[in-house]
Amino acid sequence: MHEPTGVHLPDVNVPHPARAVARVSVRVRGTSGADDHYDWVAVEEPLEIRVAGPDQEPVSVAVTMRTPGSDVELAVGFLYTEGLIDRDDRISTSDAPAPWHSQVVSIALARPFDGSALKRNFFASSSCGVCGKATLDQAFIRCGAVAPGPVVRASTLAGLPDALRPAQRGFDRTGGLHAAGLFDADGRLLAVREDVGRHNAVDKIVGRAFLDGGLPLSDRILLASGRAGFEILQKAAVAGVPIVCAVSAPSSLAVETADRLGITLVGFLRGDRFNIYTNPGRIDVGA
Repeated sequence: MHEPTGVHLPDVNVPHPARAVARVSVRVRGTSGADDHYDWVAVEEPLEIRVAGPDQEPVSVAVTMRTPGSDVELAVGFLYTEGLIDRDDRISTSDAPAPWHSQVVSIALARPFDGSALKRNFFASSSCGVCGKATLDQAFIRCGAVAPGPVVRASTLAGLPDALRPAQRGFDRTGGLHAAGLFDADGRLLAVREDVGRHNAVDKIVGRAFLDGGLPLSDRILLASGRAGFEILQKAAVAGVPIVCAVSAPSSLAVETADRLGITLVGFLRGDRFNIYTNPGRIDVGA
């Protein structure tokens, strides 16, 4: 049974399981013609998430495409950011055997479970963290504005991508994985997770924090290796992250969400230059 044990996020460099990458044959056309080689690609497989309360049959709440690895973290993070479990919930987990093309993670709660609030009981692709929402309003999980959080030096933000990049071991092999990195206010990398779905990488971070009793992440910085879409900001808000950064661009709805929920949103974080889209008071631009 899960018992929160403290605020820590160990294992920054989580070894990728053998099934996280696959070796495939390719024909490469170059200046001298075509040659046959092998290449590594990121694995994408479905994960079914089931939940049950005491004396209840497990209910399937979602099937999402993901890169295998940290599956329990992904399931727990998904349930938390979707509002289906709370920080004080006591849980236990299990991986159920499944065919090669599928995998199941079952979460057992110490209380009765009602999954009717989540109208997402069908396939969600790895490129979409909000597919299947009945309305846009349902995507705004009920959470207040995030806590004030720390004030961070601009030079600290500038160093985050360089700190994250060496930890992206799956990306090094495949070039096809997104990453989410969690940092403290001094720019120290605390955790990194990779996945074909950027929202999955964030859920893995949040799930790890939940299992460690580390929520809310009110003094942390979240960095996304690609763009910042709405689903990243929604999940960060539920986890209490005050500063969200992205190497690439945010979407208009991400900016709106960050502004609405009090998150400092930074985009195009490359070198010493970046854009602050919302709530700039947390960034000391002169330091």
